[in-house]
Amino acid sequence: MRIMGLDYGDKTVGVAISDEMGITAQPVETIVRERTNKLRKTYQRLEELISEYGVESIVVGKPLNMNGTEGERVERTRAFSQELSRRTGLEIIEQDERLTTAEADRILDATGVALSARKEHIDKMAAAIILQTYLERRS
Repeated sequence: MRIMGLDYGDKTVGVAISDEMGITAQPVETIVRERTNKLRKTYQRLEELISEYGVESIVVGKPLNMNGTEGERVERTRAFSQELSRRTGLEIIEQDERLTTAEADRILDATGVALSARKEHIDKMAAAIILQTYLERRS
């Protein structure tokens, strides 16, 4: 059973996939779009990945404020999640994503990824952290 992890942002969606046992998360790709509200191609790519990997559920990062309250970003992420669930028929699980981008940046720095290349990797790494946190919490 594979689970997909997503880090949804205004212009990108980081994607990660679990192994078949649901133990580890691996970064897969970052989907980039030109405009915030242009999501058709993003949904299409996610549907392709869901089919390719045999995904059975999706974990989406919930962008809470640092004090734990919900803001406008949570509303936009929920709207995205609801549409993705409608299109795929899959369960969407919310996972607190506070500080995942900072943690992803630290990991990329520690592994020697050049500052100029981090933008390409940071969102998919954040998605992997979101998914790994969920997998560990679940077990």
